[in-house]
Order: sequence, then structure tokens, then C-alpha cells
Amino acid sequence: MKKSLIGTLAVSTILSPLAAMAQTEVQFWHAFTGRLGELVAAQVEEFNASQSDYVVVQSHKGNYSETLNAGIAAFRASEQPHILMVFEVGTATMMSAKGATKPVFEVMAESGATFDPDAYIGAVKGYYTTTDGDMLSLPFNSSTPVLWVNRNAFEAAGVDPDTDLSTWQNVGETLEALKAGGSECPLVTAWQSWIHLENFSAYHDVPFASQDNGFAGLDTELQLNGEAQVAHLTAMGEWAQDGKFIYTGRRNEGGANFRAGECALFTESSAGYAGIKAEAEFDFDVRPLPYWEGVGNGPQNTIIGGASLWVMEGHEAEEYKGVGEFLAFLSSSDVQAQWHQDTGYLPITAEAGEATRAAGFYDENPGTDIAVIQMTANEPTANSKGLRLGSFDQIRGIIDEELEAIWAGDKSAQEAMDSAKERGDALLRRFETANR
Repeated sequence: MKKSLIGTLAVSTILSPLAAMAQTEVQFWHAFTGRLGELVAAQVEEFNASQSDYVVVQSHKGNYSETLNAGIAAFRASEQPHILMVFEVGTATMMSAKGATKPVFEVMAESGATFDPDAYIGAVKGYYTTTDGDMLSLPFNSSTPVLWVNRNAFEAAGVDPDTDLSTWQNVGETLEALKAGGSECPLVTAWQSWIHLENFSAYHDVPFASQDNGFAGLDTELQLNGEAQVAHLTAMGEWAQDGKFIYTGRRNEGGANFRAGECALFTESSAGYAGIKAEAEFDFDVRPLPYWEGVGNGPQNTIIGGASLWVMEGHEAEEYKGVGEFLAFLSSSDVQAQWHQDTGYLPITAEAGEATRAAGFYDENPGTDIAVIQMTANEPTANSKGLRLGSFDQIRGIIDEELEAIWAGDKSAQEAMDSAKERGDALLRRFETANR
């Protein structure tokens, strides 16, 4: 008996590592930290526990720009992950990276995983598909900008927190009242180019760039120096000079100020919900992004930010099966509904949104459906489908510089946007030449 038991233990000891090795590993690189990083880790853990064939290993690689650069560098070194999170402005870059990516529609077809491209909501799906409707990357964390309201800050300044803030005209009057009431931070923003130029243009149905904002061809030029954009930035520049708009940084630095209760109004992604809900010790609500009454065709629809998941070339067929299964898991109704409710990101499928509503989440958390309504109320136009521009990350850097010059009072809005167009167009011509 002893010999038999020892033999059994020996065999078990040998087989256990082999069983563990039998799991196919899938590397997933992303850009999330904090609460979002925790939620992604939980999704990966849930998938790994749900089956025994594959194990997904998630790794944080820095912010969006850093994650994209890390993926590019890894591909050049033949050390690329299977799945790479890329923010929406990197879409054209990934599309032009011939031989570096494997389209999601091919991955899903070859893996046999559950995949219905028609299940994804149009405003999200269109950003990541070809003109023929083939999905190149999987929408994952898609958000759109909204207006966050610190009700306590309004009351402290003697301003009714239920004031109509649907138009920028009303917001301007409210900022005046907040300032007069002692507010030291009436308005702060995150992602200034994304919200106050890219989404502003879409929301008012005016072009940000020619060629349908880049969807119709590479020979595109920026049109962000138009009358509507300049008028909005002129108003914001005046608010900055008067201390009604406080500039804190190019990304989401203002989020810390708002969550700490310092600011009354905050233009930020709908995905700010996760952090605000977790940290804010004040009453808050969310409103639609304001529009200028009488400008363009506003309100049209806002466009998405966030990121999608690109599958990298250079891996084995069995590994791509694991990729397909993981992407199908992330897209499933239960997972997407929970992700939407936890984060404020859009539900990428209609079914996930319907499940959220049926569960009573929107009734219990008023305003959390505003992002979905704002994105889907109108059929997107050529000006509001999204942006697909080469070198867009670098162009955003140029835009940020020029916006900072407006806030500081060093340039007029027209001067700054004329300069942004000239400098940005030079990058577009270089991208066009390199990808002919």
C-alpha cells in the first residue's frame, strides 16, 4: 500500500505541472490603473476561473500613449502581446500597421467563438470597422463626455443646483453666479481637446477635418479653426481669464480637483463615474454635455473616447482560439452590463444596455443613462461618426499647446486654431505620404 501511495503521489507530482502547462497563455496589455485597473483584473480572474483551457495574463503598460508605444516596440522586437488596448485616436495608426494586427472579425471566425457584429451599438461599432462593416478591433471601454455637477458646491455659492445647464449660454451665466458666490473653481475639465474640440465639433455637426473627418481618405485637412470652434474657445478663454474656468492639465488632472469637492462643474468622460462614485463625499449628478443654442445642428450626437482591443499578429492558432474566447467573454451581456454599471463606460451591446435598464440600475442611479442617450438619440452624420486621423496622438499634443496659449491669454482662439491647423496638417501630409 505504501508503495502504491508513493507511486500515486509521484505520478500526481509529475502530472500537475504538465496539467498547468496545458493551459494556453494569452497576454493582454492595457492602460488602466486605480479602480479601473482593479475591475479589469477582476474580469480576467473571472474568465480564467470559468474554464481551464486558457489563462489570460493582464499587464498595465502605462497611460494610453505609453501602452500604444509599448505595443509597437514589442512588435518590432517580436515580443508582442496577443491583445493590445489602443485608445481611439490610435485607430488610424493601427489600421496602417500592415502585418502587425489580425482583424477581430477574422480571429472570431477562426476561433469559433460567439460573435455577432450586429449586436454592438452602431455609434461604437462604426469607429472600429471598415467601410464594409468588418470589425477590426473589439470595442471595450467606450465613453463619451458629459457634465458633472457638484450640488454641494452650488449650494455653498447660493446657486440652485437644479439650474438648467443644457446650453453653454446657461453655463456661462451660472459660472458668473458661482464666481460671485465665492466659488474658486466654477468649472474644470478633463481631456480638453477631446471634449472641447473633437466632441464639440461632432455635437454641433460641424467638421473637425475634411474627408468625413478622415473616414473617407488619408488626404484630409484639419478644419478645427472654423467659426463655431473659435467662438466656443473664445468664450472659454474669457472664462479662464476671469477665473471661472480653471485649467489643470491636458489629461484628467482636473478629476482629482472635482472628486475632492473643490470644483462646481466638470466636463469629463462618462467613465468618470467609477472614481467619482468611489471618492466624492458630496452630492453629485450628471447632465448632458452642453451645446451652444443656434450653432450648427446641435445637439447632434457626441462621439466616443476610450479604447478598443487589437489582436496582434505572430501567434499560434491555439492561442488565437483563447483570444477569441476571451473577447467573447468580455462582450457577453452580463459582463458588459456589469462593466457599464461599475464604470460609466457605454455598454457596447444593445443587450447589455437593455439588461441594465431592466435591472433598475438607471432608476436607482439617475443620470447614468445620459451617455447612452446622448450617443444614440440621433443617427450619426459624416461630422459626428468619429475621427480617423493619422498621427492623431501627436496632433492632440499640438492642439493642447495651442489651447494652453488661449487659456493663458497669449493667443486669440483664432490665432491658436490657425496655428494648430497648420502644424497638424503637416503631420497629416507626412502620414499620408508614408501610407500611400
